[in-house]
Parts: sequence; C-alpha cells; structure tokens
Amino acid sequence: MKLVRFGAHGAEKPGIVDRDGTIRDLSAHVPDFSGANLAPAALAKLAAIDPSSLPKAPDGVRLGPPVAGTHNFIAIGLNYADHAKETGQEIPSEPILFNKATTSICGPNDDVMIPRNSRHTDWECEIAFVIGARARYVEAKDWANYIAGYCICNDVSERSFQSKRGGQWVKGKSAETFGPIGPWLVTPDEIPNVDNLAMSLDVNGVRKQTGSTATMIFNIPFLLAYVTEFMVLEPGDIISTGTPPGVGTARNPREFLKAGDVVELNIEGLGTQRQNVVPFAL
Repeated sequence: MKLVRFGAHGAEKPGIVDRDGTIRDLSAHVPDFSGANLAPAALAKLAAIDPSSLPKAPDGVRLGPPVAGTHNFIAIGLNYADHAKETGQEIPSEPILFNKATTSICGPNDDVMIPRNSRHTDWECEIAFVIGARARYVEAKDWANYIAGYCICNDVSERSFQSKRGGQWVKGKSAETFGPIGPWLVTPDEIPNVDNLAMSLDVNGVRKQTGSTATMIFNIPFLLAYVTEFMVLEPGDIISTGTPPGVGTARNPREFLKAGDVVELNIEGLGTQRQNVVPFAL
C-alpha cells in the first residue's frame, strides 16, 4: 500500500493511493496513521479494503507527512560509502546517530524555509523507515515486525550550524521545514529489494545527487537493531538512513540553497518530492 495524509497543515486525513494514482479517503476506517494504527495487524485490515470503494480526495490537495505522532526523528550520518568518500571521511565503524527535531517535519511538497542567519543550507536525499510497533532491543532478523513502511526524507541541513557552532549536529538539522517526509508511506510488501533503489535529487532542474541504496554501509534491519540498543522507538518514529554523494557542501565549488530554488527528490518506488525554497520569515 501507498499511504498518505492529505489536507491543510494540522488537519490532515488518512488516505491510500489506488492503482491509478488517485488518493482515496480512508478516514471512515482509521482516524490517522499514528500509534497502534501503524501496527502490522492494523495495516493488514486496511490492505483488505478495496480502494475503489472509498471517496476520492479533492484534486490538487496538499499532502502532509504520511505519518503522525512522531516522538523520535533520528538520522544516520555518513551511511553511504560514496558519500563518505566525497567528504574525505573514513567509513564509520558504527552508525553515527543524530536527532532532528520533530518540529522540522513537514509535507513532501511544502516550502523549505532558509533559517535566520543561514548561508549554508544544503540538501540530502534519503530513504527513511517508519516504526509500526514498539521497538526495544530488536534483532535485525525480526525487522518485519517493527517497520510499517518506507518514505523519502529530505534531510535539509545548515552546514555552518552543524559543524561550526559547537556540539551536536542537531543544531544544523532541526530548523522548521528541514524534514520534508513523503509523499507516501510505502509498506514493505511493495518494495521487495530496499537494498537496491535508485535515488536522485535535482536543484532547479539540474541533477545534483545520483545514487542507490546499494551503497549503504549499514542496511535498514541493522540500523533498526542498532538504534534500539540505545533507545525505545515508538510507532510513528522516523529513522532517516543517510544520503548518497552530491551534497552541496562536498561540491567544488560548494553550492547551497537560496530563496527561489526548487528541489526535486526521487527514490525508486517511493515517489517524488518537490520543494520551493523561500526566505526566512517569522
């Protein structure tokens, strides 16, 4: 299934994408995609519904993040061998974890706002996975009991905040709108080989990132097990798994986002995001 949340910010309804790409309204069957509604049994009940029996969502409706109730938004640093190489850093011996504030989460096509005092806002196309059941000391082989689905994440990053302001990367990763998620939450049965998905990111129609999940250093089941060694994950939590090469800070000369830019992301099987970059505003 491809699950969506549609409607105005803060008033999104749950939906499903039918075979023709039409969004259908699931709100008569589930209140939202959060908590227990992301559990395997709950998703199995939704899979049994004929999408054609559901009302259509309004044409052109805004898409929100496809999951609600996120408590932990965790990201993995330097998790692609070719990205580690372009940054001149050694391949990590263990995954690098950092937080993104949940207030950074936004819809897949919402505007990305340049933070106040930012000059180095960058892009990162990533595949994320969403937790569907409480996860505590999970074994990698049991991943299917805990992962509700996959989606695209643009791990937008302010590089000077991240590396020049001292302390944790969270400073450069957490500005409002720095976590576009979606367009869909795609259940694992639709992605038979998550370890070999093509990825790309364009800025103003020019390709900046080309990659594949095949160059991931630590795969998704391993990351699930690893993260739950250090914390309990709850349904709706998001783990974004790193980016392939082509980020702006590693280019020569370096490139960064500015107001007026348009960013497009695509991951095979997971859809497309498109964001307009806008200036800071209160």
